Amino acid sequence: MTWKPCPREGADHLALPLDPRQGYLLSRLDGTLEVPTLAALMNLGEAQVLAMLGELVALGAVDPAMPPVQQSQARSPEVLPEPEPPSSEQTEAEEDPTAALAKAATHRQLFEQHLHARPLDQRVAHASRALEPDLSAFCFDPTAEVIRAVLDNPRVGILHARLIATHHRTAAGLEALGSRMAFTNDQGVRRALLQNPLLPAALFRRLWSPKRLLEQYLVAASHDSPEQIRAMARDLLRTTFNQRPGEERVELILTTEGRCLAGMAGLTLDSHATALMCRRTYISTLFIQNLARWSAAPPALIAHLRRQDVVKRNVALRQLLERHPNAS
Repeated sequence: MTWKPCPREGADHLALPLDPRQGYLLSRLDGTLEVPTLAALMNLGEAQVLAMLGELVALGAVDPAMPPVQQSQARSPEVLPEPEPPSSEQTEAEEDPTAALAKAATHRQLFEQHLHARPLDQRVAHASRALEPDLSAFCFDPTAEVIRAVLDNPRVGILHARLIATHHRTAAGLEALGSRMAFTNDQGVRRALLQNPLLPAALFRRLWSPKRLLEQYLVAASHDSPEQIRAMARDLLRTTFNQRPGEERVELILTTEGRCLAGMAGLTLDSHATALMCRRTYISTLFIQNLARWSAAPPALIAHLRRQDVVKRNVALRQLLERHPNAS
């Protein structure tokens, strides 16, 4: 189960010796965000965030990743069954990234030296019934027809889908992969597609339209995806923003500290979402600045922000809100 860290109940967080980064990370924890999401929000690596979470656990500020084993369970004499050895497909899917890259290079070399020179109709026929290592090698074929034949091969699996998502460069071939839900539901395939500059816009929208606004935003803000894919994510986010419940829109704004609003010009919040925003007390100057720079911020929200203690004590924030077009 993926760890979704949350603050420990009853802990006096204000009394703990936290540095600014630890304090900011602690303020983001609500039990709903996974470590990769937290890493993206903080612009840090997952290993760094995990190390910080370990420090917070040691300080007693955050619940540990796994609940402690109950004493009654620890004393239980039951004998646990030996785990089954992993299947070959599981072992290959979880192998070291360096080994995976080495295998991919070998398969590409096999295709270029022994398979590429064959006529297209022969490659299609061979790919539809190929065994390893030829089946993996055909994932590097540049034609959509061969990719369709690979996907029709009864021996095709997740590893082949990941190779196609990573290396194939025709929209038709990627669309053929996108039609197989068993493959597009795999996180490795999705990550590879987000890094493929030829990912078709229609396929991107089909796969990411059902996702939460926060997940769409993380794609738009990702440094790992090409600019054209980030642009597709920004367009999708603008399209779906007003179609989602107020709670989901508020979640996006709060979790990103208003950073998402830079791309929301011309959009606004309905009365329900505004009421949810006005129920909270705000202490983050960055969050208030981002809201104050959003020209569509509702008048009720601007009035609520002007009543916050942090605004009353900060002349620059107060003046920024007073100049907002919806300030009364």
